[in-house]
Amino acid sequence: MKQNLTVSIRRELLQHARALAAQRRTSVSGLLAEELEKQVNQARTYASNRRKALALLKQGLHLGGQGIANREALHDQARLR
Repeated sequence: MKQNLTVSIRRELLQHARALAAQRRTSVSGLLAEELEKQVNQARTYASNRRKALALLKQGLHLGGQGIANREALHDQARLR
């Protein structure tokens, strides 16, 4: 369902918007609706990707290294020679 919306913009901007809409064979309303839809979709995608990234950070990533059993093993100088 579509709903009307009133927008106030500068007269010069409206003139340029009308010319752009004519080039694209649409209306100023169509241009605005398309741009708003792009912005909303971009915000939704960003929010979704942000949630996924934060969940991965919270979970942690295994980088393939081996854990050290204890502090003594970490500081065992003989093992390093």
